[in-house]
Amino acid sequence: MQAKVSALQQHLRSLGRVLVAYSGGVDSAFLAWQARQALGRDMLAVIADSPSLARTHLEDALRFAGECDIPVEVIQTEELENPDYARNDAQRCFYCKDELFTVMEKYRQAHGFDTVAYGVNLDDQGDFRPGQRAAKQHGVAAPLLEAQLTKKEIRAAAQEAGLRVWDKPASACLASRIEYGREVTPEALAQVERGEDALRELGFRQFRVRHHGQTVRIEIAPDELPRALSAEMAARLVPIFKQLGFTYVTLDLEGFRSGSMNALLPLASLKNGK
Repeated sequence: MQAKVSALQQHLRSLGRVLVAYSGGVDSAFLAWQARQALGRDMLAVIADSPSLARTHLEDALRFAGECDIPVEVIQTEELENPDYARNDAQRCFYCKDELFTVMEKYRQAHGFDTVAYGVNLDDQGDFRPGQRAAKQHGVAAPLLEAQLTKKEIRAAAQEAGLRVWDKPASACLASRIEYGREVTPEALAQVERGEDALRELGFRQFRVRHHGQTVRIEIAPDELPRALSAEMAARLVPIFKQLGFTYVTLDLEGFRSGSMNALLPLASLKNGK
């Protein structure tokens, strides 16, 4: 792991002045921190803000950057204005990342940076992630992948460095909670965000609010599921989600798993999206 981190530092220094696509998750936070160590002020973390980014995630990302003296800039992206994104098919993430990297490239040119980088890691290569195709088309650097760092190694290296995000649960954008084929709207995103805020306030740590129209499917991490399955918790969850506009409130007995919406996609879509 240490050899890979050393290779990461060396690679970052070869990129010149770097813009880091930063979300506050462990991968992008670790990359931004490493870039700060390697490049000093010749780096800038860039957060893309839009209705698909939860306010709690934005606030925590900014707080972490402040704690670690990482320079950060919030830019606005408008992926929801793109009908290809809003229709929410299997390529939604491509259009999201295409918008992000288009805006970041304009910022790079306007402010004299040399490279745009993002936090894809080695394990991400085995998953369905159309956003990686957008990154390749825009020529975005992937330093963690270049260093062959896995998710486990990134978490371990972040813990060793004393970064509080080392064990932060993975969390994709709010749009990933809306079933494919259902339009992504500000209203649907707000339903998901408020539902997840409520689960957080109830003390749950890892979860997803999956939007299926009139039905909400709540995923809770397996180790937290027994608490969620109690009659007392059901009595609290039902009114919360009905007030958000859902008719049916369901708890997924398989528990939380990343990318569960992808199970609804045809195999051909998964293959074409890599």
